[in-house]
Amino acid sequence: MYILQRVMNRLFVINKLGIFSFTFFIVIFSSIVMHRLEPKTFPRWFDALWYVMTTVTTVGYGDFYPVSVAGRIYAIFIFLVGIGIAGLAIGKLVEALGAHRKRREEGRLTFRGKNHFVIIGWSEKAKYAVSEIIETHPELEIVLIDQLAVTPMTHHNLHYVQGDPSMESTLNQANLKEAKSVLVFSDDSIQDSALADGKTLLIVTSVERLTPDIHSTVEIKKEEHIKNFRHAKVDEFVLSHETVSRMAVRSAFSKGITDIYTQLLSHKEGENLFEVRKKAEWKTYKDAFEGLLRQGATLIADGNDLAINQKLDERIRDDARLYIICSKNVYESLK
Repeated sequence: MYILQRVMNRLFVINKLGIFSFTFFIVIFSSIVMHRLEPKTFPRWFDALWYVMTTVTTVGYGDFYPVSVAGRIYAIFIFLVGIGIAGLAIGKLVEALGAHRKRREEGRLTFRGKNHFVIIGWSEKAKYAVSEIIETHPELEIVLIDQLAVTPMTHHNLHYVQGDPSMESTLNQANLKEAKSVLVFSDDSIQDSALADGKTLLIVTSVERLTPDIHSTVEIKKEEHIKNFRHAKVDEFVLSHETVSRMAVRSAFSKGITDIYTQLLSHKEGENLFEVRKKAEWKTYKDAFEGLLRQGATLIADGNDLAINQKLDERIRDDARLYIICSKNVYESLK
């Protein structure tokens, strides 16, 4: 009994691969032994395997059982050793699954996917952004980078990475080189706008240095800092304070304008803003405008150029990025 106790104590410190390998060996070896000891009781090798599996898992259907003395003696060995080993293996499996889930929740796993969307910095704004992406692009994988102890939100498409986003190791853990786009939110815990933008600039500089071709969108607190972010080759800017203030002022003078903004910014209600590619039959902006209008969509811009109505007779570039306002159903029909 002392020897058996020593063996079991050693098994508890053996790694998981060793436990599973030994359990597999015991099951296969015991199946072969039982088949050899009692060929009449277990005419097929699978019958012996079935008996061993129902025994070590303590199911015990009773449809097969040894009748010879040798078979029963070996069955005692399976009771004493096999059941304990199988229980230990199942326990290790449950422990491994729990450890994997804990590592995922704590953001300590490396993301291996491609063409994903990276969000840096958790806040209420980031929460709304994640919800919007899940709503509009349910197939898209999202990687969130922050320094929280555990993931602030759970979803099968959301993967959390814990760490300093200005560090290359953290960005590599998020597999930024294979990402489709990155969105950097400003740190709301920093009250000084200059310090908040300084931290954001440090992060986006690390991002652009590691992946210069990635499409980056950054939230900025002060408009005069845009020139610094342009130097860092940031693609898009969102002015948090100025945008909210301007919307508030316009709503004060133009009743109902905030409803228009809400519809354009959210895909959950009303008409929405979409991007479409140029079609072969669209030679000029007028062709595109009239063609889209017949299908229920309104052309409003080419890239950041909103003066479409002033250049209807001009030719459309092949690489034009046309933006339209329409319902989701109309957009789906245009794709």
